[in-house]
Amino acid sequence: MLANVQDNALQSGLRKLLQRRVPSPFTCRDGLASTDGMLPASTIFALSSGRPPAAIAVIRLSGPRAGDAMVALTGRLPEPRKARLARVRDPQSGETIDEALGLWFPGPNSETGEDMAELQLHGGRAIIAAVQAALGRIEGLRPAEPGEFTRRAFENGRMDLTAVEGLADLIGAETEAQRRQAFRQMKGLLGDKAESWRGRLIQALALVEARIDFSDEADVPEDLVGPALEIVRGLAAEIDEALAGAARGERLRDGLVVAIAGPPNAGKSTLLNRIARREAAIVSPVPGTTRDVIEVHLDLDGYPVTLLDTAGVRDSDDPVEQEGVRRARERAAEADLVLWVTDAREPVDSTSTPPISGPPTWLVRNKVDLLPANVANENEYELSLIFLISAVGGQGMNELLSEVSKYATATFGREPSLISRSRHRHALTAARQAMNNARQHDARHEELIAQELRLAAQTLGRLTGRVDVEDILDVIFRDFCIGK
Repeated sequence: MLANVQDNALQSGLRKLLQRRVPSPFTCRDGLASTDGMLPASTIFALSSGRPPAAIAVIRLSGPRAGDAMVALTGRLPEPRKARLARVRDPQSGETIDEALGLWFPGPNSETGEDMAELQLHGGRAIIAAVQAALGRIEGLRPAEPGEFTRRAFENGRMDLTAVEGLADLIGAETEAQRRQAFRQMKGLLGDKAESWRGRLIQALALVEARIDFSDEADVPEDLVGPALEIVRGLAAEIDEALAGAARGERLRDGLVVAIAGPPNAGKSTLLNRIARREAAIVSPVPGTTRDVIEVHLDLDGYPVTLLDTAGVRDSDDPVEQEGVRRARERAAEADLVLWVTDAREPVDSTSTPPISGPPTWLVRNKVDLLPANVANENEYELSLIFLISAVGGQGMNELLSEVSKYATATFGREPSLISRSRHRHALTAARQAMNNARQHDARHEELIAQELRLAAQTLGRLTGRVDVEDILDVIFRDFCIGK
């Protein structure tokens, strides 16, 4: 009986909230109609495949005149979602440009939510230019801006904002770990969870609103705030768990930074070249050859790693070398891991301690191929790990790279992180704070509790792009390529 009464109160609270039209979790973006009341007037087109020449070139169209354009170029529309061989002609001159496959995706069941068409042409530059020129002469058509297809998909409710960001990361992924994380994000890893959280917040808010508006009615229970705050408590715990893994997901997008540092002529540049498997840095017996920081991006067992080759750390009167040493110290201090490279022929003592504070530092004793048979006891050196290698000959390199790979695995973790961007972390942190504020209020202060829950729900809405995100859209879409 009590459950039925609570359900009735919940429905009443929801109706009351909708009547008030509060700026909150219930203002959804269901397409452009939610912002300006109409679909975009223009139809866009762009090359969506790789740079020509190529075997195949894909030109996509989206908008109200996509079907008209397809008919103008090929004579008729294919069956929806079925490829048809078509002869592509210039509508103005009637000249045949190419034979291609045509596809038709009527809205709203398309990638952008609008009518879409696609031509799969031969990938020559002249063919692409001729088709684009013909499309540009059709009234109502224009070339697409970077990311405009995806932006229309978002604005028409086909993707939420976290999925859009996942798509951008998927396009930019360079390693298997980045690809996995981006794909999960694109398929709703965070977005679906955030919408679930938001729905439960709405339920809690509706209970509080019902208590506020119907407190004088006999069939409304006295304690609706308690069940609402119990919902909030569970949500806050789930968000805390997600935030605990935030650093892993954010770092995976940027990669692990490993600085190769040490005194001059220890073989740092040779080590960089050995790991990169190319001549990325100049190798010279002259001390101080490396003056600036050299970066090399690697895929190490599926994880993104950036190697930094830094100037040899020593005292110098040369102002240029002094600046190089300063930069070397600075970049090494900001790295995730420092490989301090020394010449294995030099004695190991307290003066060999790396002048780098902050990140874990591993001692790499290079040039072991030049050592005599009796090697000094390296265990006297108190650092995290010690490696004996030859960057020239390759001795010990497998062991060193294996440990770096294990370090990357420990840093990024094997389980996917819900959070992959600082925007996600800030939004969830703000939502959690609002929930905590709501729980700290006395249960008699229903209005204050309701306000905090509205704020939390609105923040989650901004995370997925359901409410009030115009100020961040340009930032997100500006790095997309044309045609996506």
